[in-house]
Amino acid sequence: MFIARLHKFLTATVDEKSRSRTIFWLTLSLTFAAIYAILGLKQAFSGEYVVQDDARQHVFWMMRFVDPQLFPNDFIANYFQSAAPAGYSILYKIAATIGVHPLFFHKILPFFLSLISTYYCFSIALEMLPVPMTGFIASLLLNQHMWITDDLGSATPRAFVYPIFLAFLYYLLRRSLLPCLAAIGLMGLFYPPYALVAAGILVLRLLGWENGRFCWSRDRTNYLFCTTGLGVVFLVMLPYALDKSEFSPTYTAAEAKQMPEFAADGRNAFFRANPKHYWLTGRGSGMFPQSLFTPVTHCASLLWPLLLVCRSSSRASLTHFPASKQIQSSIWVLLQLFLASSAMFLAAHATLFKLYQPGRYTAYSLRFIVVFLSAIVLTSIVDGMLNWAKENETSFGIKNLVAIVTTAIIAFVVVCYPSLVENFPRVGYVEGKMPDLYQFFQQQPKDITIASIAGEADNLPTFSQRSVLVAKEYAVPYQKGYYSRYLQRINDLIRAQYTPDQAILQKFINQYGIDFWMLDRAALTLKYVEDYGWITVFDSTPEAMLSLKQGKIPALAPAMTSCAVFQNQVVVVLDASCILKLTRN
Repeated sequence: MFIARLHKFLTATVDEKSRSRTIFWLTLSLTFAAIYAILGLKQAFSGEYVVQDDARQHVFWMMRFVDPQLFPNDFIANYFQSAAPAGYSILYKIAATIGVHPLFFHKILPFFLSLISTYYCFSIALEMLPVPMTGFIASLLLNQHMWITDDLGSATPRAFVYPIFLAFLYYLLRRSLLPCLAAIGLMGLFYPPYALVAAGILVLRLLGWENGRFCWSRDRTNYLFCTTGLGVVFLVMLPYALDKSEFSPTYTAAEAKQMPEFAADGRNAFFRANPKHYWLTGRGSGMFPQSLFTPVTHCASLLWPLLLVCRSSSRASLTHFPASKQIQSSIWVLLQLFLASSAMFLAAHATLFKLYQPGRYTAYSLRFIVVFLSAIVLTSIVDGMLNWAKENETSFGIKNLVAIVTTAIIAFVVVCYPSLVENFPRVGYVEGKMPDLYQFFQQQPKDITIASIAGEADNLPTFSQRSVLVAKEYAVPYQKGYYSRYLQRINDLIRAQYTPDQAILQKFINQYGIDFWMLDRAALTLKYVEDYGWITVFDSTPEAMLSLKQGKIPALAPAMTSCAVFQNQVVVVLDASCILKLTRN
């Protein structure tokens, strides 16, 4: 009797009980989502100078919404502002307008995005298999993935893929036209690549399978969704197609292949000699993301073919897997999602890098597919084991024990997986270690420019709200109009920092309007240049190494003591006006 009750409680379909069971599982799903999000918030607010890694690129410039005088004529800030999708920028601007600071907003935003994603994930799972526990498992697996990787926690445009694209899939399956169109529009405004994936799904739904061959769909609703949906995609994507940014065009594939940044060992590694890595697992270039089976419970999706075989056998499914008969035709949307994203993956490879990185088109799609298939498979295993145990058993026996233990193991692994992961959640927050340095620059005029190749330069725009000439974090080599200027700046900076010629140093400071120069304490030594891997790929580095090997003293060296206006154990900040005076004497 206990097994029968447990079986009914866990695997009863929506129609078998009142809405209270669905509400219970949905509430449980949202509760876990909130717990994970709160753990993320705990990390986000663990210190005064904490920011998500990628937010240092995508959020720092938004402080212009708070103070328009920040980052004047800053071409790095201008670039990231121009690259930000319209909806993303508008959302942060609205938040700033009502008094929510961008750096605060980017920390709390994942909390709300996770709850929205959870609701739609739960609801989609029920459209595929109307068992509330399936929705719980799917949403739990999705949340664990979102908080083990840094997509959601970044609060950058890619974080919005989860709630918005899941909303699109849900309203598409529910045949709710206006909400579906709204989701497509939002996708185009927040993360344009997946608006194209949505368009592909709408087109594929025009095809059907009948009598062993493909045919056009007989459902007129599919044509309505397709025509109106493609119209929305066209409208939201048109501004991107017509954009004539000062930072265009993108590098061609031929040009990128000659750049060390895209080499297998480069900062933006893309081109790999091994075709398997390039097409399948390479970051950016490969179809399958390395985190596809994170958490490992996603591996349950690999049992999906076995479940299909069992389901195809009416006797097996009725005897051991009764819930499998409840799988709805809505599950075909996962195949359509795979085909649409695969088509865009190939299109992105063919037009490199005009449609950005090819791997972005399949990364999220495959994760969604794996989440839903895993949830259905795990539900079917629990259903099968409990159904097997309750039949032909009049008293508690070995079958009951096996079924209960199996169910308990699955429940433990699915629910408690985060406790087995070190430092969960892993969302990539970075903590600034030099508060005195940030405060020093905050006290300087808002229009200053800081020259530095030191690693700490990555944090200055975010924590000090002051412009840097270059920094490693902003070395994004996709658009020629931006990166060619960036390369010129970094090469000029390296040359000026290590040249023994005072005239070259003076010209650099005057040309770029440098106000402060920040150096690591060992920056002017040969060992520093040889070991600092980031700058070894730039054209001016060999020249700097040669000069140091010849024993020539950089013209900047005397200023390390005479012009220091701030210093700690790691860096020294020099006054550029003092450097000019020193080199003229």
